[in-house]
Amino acid sequence: MSSDDEGAVKNVMDKATYERLQKDVESVKGEISALTAQLSDALNTFTGSAQKQARKTYKQARASVDSVVDDATKKGSAAFEAAQDAAATIEDTLEDAIVQRPIAAIGLAIGLGFLIGVTWRR
Repeated sequence: MSSDDEGAVKNVMDKATYERLQKDVESVKGEISALTAQLSDALNTFTGSAQKQARKTYKQARASVDSVVDDATKKGSAAFEAAQDAAATIEDTLEDAIVQRPIAAIGLAIGLGFLIGVTWRR
């Protein structure tokens, strides 16, 4: 073969190799695009699932807090009512004692006043 023939064969082979490499590069670009789309879809799905789980957890926590607050309110109301009842009972008992024994009640009041006065002086 002459050097011109060799050069022509080399150019044809180089051109075929170049075209094959160009097709391979285009194929890889297409695969990268497809992979990018798949990753984007997977990320969107994961993000959606995470948002749903976060909302669910928030709703559960809020329901728990609301339940605890309701229970505390009920218990506080019950304790307040019990204290009011006890105060009313003590008031009624003292009133009955004062009405039944007025002199003893006055003596008790004077004695308590004296004890409080002595205690405060110290």
